Amino acid sequence: MSSLSENLQQGNTLHLLQTEDQILPVATKEHIVFLPHYDTLVQSGMYEYYASEGQNSLPYAFAELIDNALSATSHNTGVRTIDIRLLFDESLGKHAVVIMDNGCGMTSKQLNNWAVYRLSKFSRESGTFSSDHAGYVRPDPVARSLNSDISYFGVGGKQAVFYIGQSTRMITKPAGSPDVHELIISKEEFERKERNKEDIYSGFIRNRKMADSSHVRDDEERFLHGLIAEEVGKDSFTAVVVTGVQPEHVTFLKQDFHLWTRELTACEKEIDNDMQTLYINTSADTFEFKACTDVDGIVEGVLRYHPFLYDRETYPEDPYAIPGNLATEEDDDSIVLNQARGKRPIFECFWNGRLIPYTTVSEFDWCAWPKKTGTVPAECYSRFSGVLFTNDRFQVSTNKLTFMDLELQLKNKETLFTRIVNGQEQRVKIHKEFHQWLKTCHEKWDKQVKFRGFKRTITRTDVTTKKMQSPWATFSSIEWDGRAYKAGQYVKSQKTQPIFFGSVIQFLLYGDHEGDVYATGGQVQVAMEPKALYDDIKTIPISKIDRVITNAAIKKSIDDELAKLPDKLKVTWPEGNPWTQNDVRPAGTPLGPLHVEILNKKGESISRIPSAMQNTTRKALLIELKVVWHSPNGDVETNSHIAAHSAKWAFWFRTMENLNKLGKYTLHLNTILNVNESNATVWAGNRLPNHTLDFSITEGSAERFMVGTVNTLLHVGVPFHIPLELLDEYGHPARPPPNLKPLLECSSVSAECVFFTGNPDSLKVKQEDPITVENGTSVSFDVEVHDVAGNVTAHPKLIISCQLQGIPGSSSMVAVDCSNTGAGTLVLKPITFKNIAGDQTVKATFDIPVSNCLSSIKTSPLFHLKLLNVSFQLISDKEKIDWTAGDLLENLHYRLYDERGRVVPLSEEMARRIKVNWAADVSVEELAQGKLPNVPVPTLVKEEHFYQVSYMEELVSVDTSFTIVPRPDEPKHMKATLSESTVRMGEVLSGKICESGESTHSMLVTGVRFNPGFPGIRELNFTWRDFAEHVTIKLTAGVPAQLKLVDGPQEVGIKLRAKTLLTASVLPFCEATTEAVFNPCWSPRGEYALEFRGSFNKKPIHGPAVKLTIIPDPNKPVKLVVEYNTNSVFPAGGTLTVSVMSEEGSTIKNLNPANMSMLLWKGEPSGTSRPPSGVSYGTPRDKVIPDHVGKYTIQFVLCVDKTKGLWSHQYVINVVPNDPVKLAPDLQPPTPVVVNNNVLDSRTLVEDMSLKLMDMYNNSAGLELSGKVVVTIKSSKGSSDKNLPLFEGKVKSLQFSLANGEAQITNLFIMENSPGQDGNEYVLLFRPSVPGYGPKNPLAAFELPFRFYNDVENRKQMSELTKKKDQLKQTVDIYRSLFDTNRQLITELSSRCCISNIPAIDKVIGQKTADAEKMKLQTRRVCAMPDPFRGNLDVLGKIGHLALVEDDDVATVISWHLLGDIDCVVTMTTVAARKIYDDTQGKQQVMPLDTVFWRKNIWDLPLPHIRNGRDSFRPIGNPVFARDLLIFPENAENCHIVFGNLLGDTILTDDLDSANHYRKGVVQSKVPCPTLLTRQGDRIRSNGKFGGLQNKAPPIERLRGQVFGAPLPKDYHTFMGQIDLLQQYRLAMEKSRQVQEDFDGHMQYLKSPEMVQKEEEMDEQEKQLKDIETKLGTLDKAGESSGMVTKRTRRKLLKQDY
Repeated sequence: MSSLSENLQQGNTLHLLQTEDQILPVATKEHIVFLPHYDTLVQSGMYEYYASEGQNSLPYAFAELIDNALSATSHNTGVRTIDIRLLFDESLGKHAVVIMDNGCGMTSKQLNNWAVYRLSKFSRESGTFSSDHAGYVRPDPVARSLNSDISYFGVGGKQAVFYIGQSTRMITKPAGSPDVHELIISKEEFERKERNKEDIYSGFIRNRKMADSSHVRDDEERFLHGLIAEEVGKDSFTAVVVTGVQPEHVTFLKQDFHLWTRELTACEKEIDNDMQTLYINTSADTFEFKACTDVDGIVEGVLRYHPFLYDRETYPEDPYAIPGNLATEEDDDSIVLNQARGKRPIFECFWNGRLIPYTTVSEFDWCAWPKKTGTVPAECYSRFSGVLFTNDRFQVSTNKLTFMDLELQLKNKETLFTRIVNGQEQRVKIHKEFHQWLKTCHEKWDKQVKFRGFKRTITRTDVTTKKMQSPWATFSSIEWDGRAYKAGQYVKSQKTQPIFFGSVIQFLLYGDHEGDVYATGGQVQVAMEPKALYDDIKTIPISKIDRVITNAAIKKSIDDELAKLPDKLKVTWPEGNPWTQNDVRPAGTPLGPLHVEILNKKGESISRIPSAMQNTTRKALLIELKVVWHSPNGDVETNSHIAAHSAKWAFWFRTMENLNKLGKYTLHLNTILNVNESNATVWAGNRLPNHTLDFSITEGSAERFMVGTVNTLLHVGVPFHIPLELLDEYGHPARPPPNLKPLLECSSVSAECVFFTGNPDSLKVKQEDPITVENGTSVSFDVEVHDVAGNVTAHPKLIISCQLQGIPGSSSMVAVDCSNTGAGTLVLKPITFKNIAGDQTVKATFDIPVSNCLSSIKTSPLFHLKLLNVSFQLISDKEKIDWTAGDLLENLHYRLYDERGRVVPLSEEMARRIKVNWAADVSVEELAQGKLPNVPVPTLVKEEHFYQVSYMEELVSVDTSFTIVPRPDEPKHMKATLSESTVRMGEVLSGKICESGESTHSMLVTGVRFNPGFPGIRELNFTWRDFAEHVTIKLTAGVPAQLKLVDGPQEVGIKLRAKTLLTASVLPFCEATTEAVFNPCWSPRGEYALEFRGSFNKKPIHGPAVKLTIIPDPNKPVKLVVEYNTNSVFPAGGTLTVSVMSEEGSTIKNLNPANMSMLLWKGEPSGTSRPPSGVSYGTPRDKVIPDHVGKYTIQFVLCVDKTKGLWSHQYVINVVPNDPVKLAPDLQPPTPVVVNNNVLDSRTLVEDMSLKLMDMYNNSAGLELSGKVVVTIKSSKGSSDKNLPLFEGKVKSLQFSLANGEAQITNLFIMENSPGQDGNEYVLLFRPSVPGYGPKNPLAAFELPFRFYNDVENRKQMSELTKKKDQLKQTVDIYRSLFDTNRQLITELSSRCCISNIPAIDKVIGQKTADAEKMKLQTRRVCAMPDPFRGNLDVLGKIGHLALVEDDDVATVISWHLLGDIDCVVTMTTVAARKIYDDTQGKQQVMPLDTVFWRKNIWDLPLPHIRNGRDSFRPIGNPVFARDLLIFPENAENCHIVFGNLLGDTILTDDLDSANHYRKGVVQSKVPCPTLLTRQGDRIRSNGKFGGLQNKAPPIERLRGQVFGAPLPKDYHTFMGQIDLLQQYRLAMEKSRQVQEDFDGHMQYLKSPEMVQKEEEMDEQEKQLKDIETKLGTLDKAGESSGMVTKRTRRKLLKQDY
């Protein structure tokens, strides 16, 4: 109503409406309120973070709250503390997240302002939101550092808390306030107010006492009681309590703790494993630049080069990156994917030192991938990474995840890029500088090509530069880009004119090298292919080898070139009478004509050799024909012709008709080349095509015949011949025609012939067939040899043999010699059959060289005894019978059998011939009945007994035998007796066990030995069947026999650093323990063996041997290396780079620069390792080269500890002038004073002055430069040029020549009656003009002021005053420089002075060290497996030593689960694995990592029950991946590969019930479930099977040390970090004490009377100078210098002072 009355009082009219649709008489105004809906605030975080590009934005929401905490703690004088607490214990209430800091806190007004959405710190000073604190002041920017005042927009905190949860409670206390302020903002409260139609954007701030939690009554917020109780004793703080945390956030915070904490810390500062740290650690060089935009935006950038080292790129991979789907299209960009950076952008971006994660800059034009190839290989453009640091002039999103338009502004044409060198900007062409830097990095750092197979060092005469001709190292092969190239391999060139193919001869590398070496490139000698066309050798850079082309493509190209050369001859027969290979023709057959063509491999006819070069005359080819007759006396050439090529018929040879001699012929067709008047058949090492035709000439048709000689000696039945010889027309013996029929007719001519018996034809046996004989008798045969006419005939070597067939086991042969008589008798051996059962037929075969004969012999059996058989349960011959000891073997019978197997009837006569060996008196009657005497079985069971039955007569002897083995009777009891009751440990115990019963036997037990243990009474238990016996024995200590290590390293390889004590406890066998301490501190690096030996009673006792490997310490400095070249010259003011090398040869990067000092003196080295006396120590930050030219000696020293320093070599550097920057004289000339009259001397400005080009340090430079110097006059006050004086000749400017960087200025006058103002000061401007120096890099001109007068008297007076003024200026400048230097030194020394108690620091260090050692010696779980291979090249060690597990139950079950793999040795390469396999003869398991398939994102995958960031069911039992419980002390990346393959997705839960519940939930979600382990030792396999001994882990004691060890306590690492900081602090205090002494000495010197007098003199001269300047009428300030005048004079004064 009050507002209504106010409106009425202001003259407004009130209209009361009766209905809503009433027509208004006039226009009216209606007051409305349009506050935003509360979802604007509640849903703001959800939209802002879900709209980002990240996979999970929760860490960046935390970062917003951390930003506020950083701002609150920015002015803390003590420790700044920011805590993040995750309260997920449901027993204390609902889930909550707390961010607490010890900052300045907030007043109630400030807390109210915080709650206002989008109230930035720039708008909080308005009337509505004014604070009770001072206004906001923008802090000074700190380059590349995190700005603590980055809370800008007033939205980040609200968005963050409502993205994390549904409610927030702000608890804060400002400094100096007794009250604590609380404010609650929640979605639930907003909804309640909306339902009740209350003002949504209003609330209450609770002001309460500290530690008062009485207002917390909700059970779901019980955790607040403990949080509020912590307020006691805090001066100021702020706590942000977020409740109603989203379930997916809780899961992410629990399971991906390492991931979100890493991303959170990466936003605020550098950590060990973030990408920027990885970039820095792997970079070899940097390129710094600066970009300025038109909105006052400043961007500082750094490019880091990651070189290619040996066999891989060092560009780091993001360990947490999820690999994306690579493009499958084969475009030009596919090559980039194989490079180091790939398609990733170059630059990450920081805003006020805070990482903006979702903005990257791909590239700039000057560092982009080149479009054309240049001097730098293209792959170098993917080996650098970059980072951009911006100030707050660039806009970012409110959640600080994305820049608004950073890339657009930086790529604007108005953006200026400059390079930063040593903190100074350089206006240079950034593209040129970057290209030069990249080229230098490639040449200096890349190690791409590995040269192998060193052969020798040569001198090359083909190199034009004489100094580059030697030395050149030659190699047989190289490794480059994953491929091997070796001598003899085909290669193709690229970027050469022309492109060629060839085979590698050798590889060349400039310099002295031996063995394998890495380099960025070299040269290769190539023999051009094909040699038939290119008989030449080329030497090209290795980079010009085409790495893309395949060997098959190269070979194909070479083959295509070879296809142009002559390949074969094509021979045709034009008249259709072809001769084939090995053809046979009759004598006189014509050969030819022949048509010959020369073909290449393409089948083309050619007549000339193709040329490899254009415009070269091709050589003609000829064909040579030769016919060679291979006569018995040698080869004879019958025909020879050479044919030239004809365009019509190619090569043609006519018919040859002179082939009439018998024998073999060869037709040769050779391609020849007329070279130097000689017919060559070889071209380029290969024979030209040829053709060979072999044929034979035989006799022709028979034309006549001749009768030969007939033999007169003939045999009966043997045909004889009458020879006829047929001849052809050439007199050669010829074959008869097919129809020739010889006709023999008798005539009156007779001849005498003598006839003899014929040749053997048949064999006659005179006996009848068959012949019957008795078994065992012999037989004879009479034989005769007949010819074909039946006459008995003889023949040399006529032997008749007889062979019997059908007799088993007989193969004898009988022969008789009938050479003389033609007859003989064959007597055979007796025919004997064994066990003959009837008539047998035997065949006798007779054999002679001509015929054979077959005769049968029938053999009848005789009566003979053949077999004796003893019958007792069918006992066979030589059988063994087991029988009870002491018993009788009765009822034994025997039988006799003949050869046919028939039983022979027994008689008394035959019974008397039966003999047995177990009884002397045998009853003949019983033997005649076939009965044998009884056999008594021996009573002892130790031996076997032999028994025999035999029958003997004159012609027959048969026998049989058997063996009885006595067996004991059934035992009744067992008794054990010992020969001794005491035995020593390690000795053998012997005892006798007796078995008693119906028969007694005993067993001897031997080899009983007691294992090492404690002496005492032992009980031996003997059991056999159901019997048992116990005996006791006393076990005493044994004789010392060996040494064992019971504490200390086992028989494994131990890696020790120098100065390391090795402690081992030695245990003699079953004796006391002795401790031995060994100190290998001064042993050089290498492998050693530590052997333990003892003695007992003068007998040696051998002990174990321990392999020790003394490894270099990567943190121990041993050498200072200065990047220095003896032939180099150094520009004045430049820098040197000093590296500290460790024992292992690597560079130490984490040294304190304050420990490094540089000594510098002008002159030669001292000749010793120490500098000459009088040289002072310095600690330069950049190791700056002196400003003045000349030869200097420098030496560096590193303070290792209190008593030891590491000295470098003494280096002589030749400091030369830097680049010229100005024109100046050696000495500042006096100020000229001229008078405008007719006297020339009065108008002289410069009579003789030398000007030189100088660098910024006033050294003469530019000796190679020439040009001119233009002299003009300008006014010192900037007036117009109308009244300026003119030079002689009425000119405004003069020119003088500049040669070798020096110009001589002579006779410089002003003109008579020159214009100019009397008493005014003008300036002579000497401006150099040198080619190559323009507006972009100008040379500064020299200015010389002079005074102009019209009055001579005034001129004299002013001239004297001017000279005096110049002198006073020089003196004052020297004094001021001296006092400024002293003041600067005092300031620096005072800032470094500090008073501290060093003994107290030492005491604290000692206490911390003792506590750490005590903690280190605490008993904890260790892996007891020996690991002798660890420390070798490319060996990580056994799997059991690679990881640690904190919890004992977890360690037990994981170790048991991996029991089959825990002793496997992991190697980096297959070569190392194979070596271990061979050394152990295949007994040791090995696992090379280069053959292991590895998925990089396996460690980032969620548990199976989590799908799309949400739980598919609520698990119990705290499931977690087993691999996440492993701790890797070293080689974490490789260990991830090992255990990722061994454990995979194995999950660990609390117990078996929770594991079954988890598996059931996962399987019901249609997801495969991996193996499940429990803390109680159960295992559920991936197929669902559980239970049984094979799925239950044994107790940890039964694992016998094959278990993962436990890590050191966390407090141990805390103590070690504190000790390191204390040691650094102590070193700083030690240096501070030295600085304090220098400071006191310098202050005493400044208070000396001499320095006080100098101050008084300077004051007096300054007063005089002011007086003179007043007289001269100048406005110059006291002490201002007009040029660079006084350095030489200043040096003189300084020498006098010191």
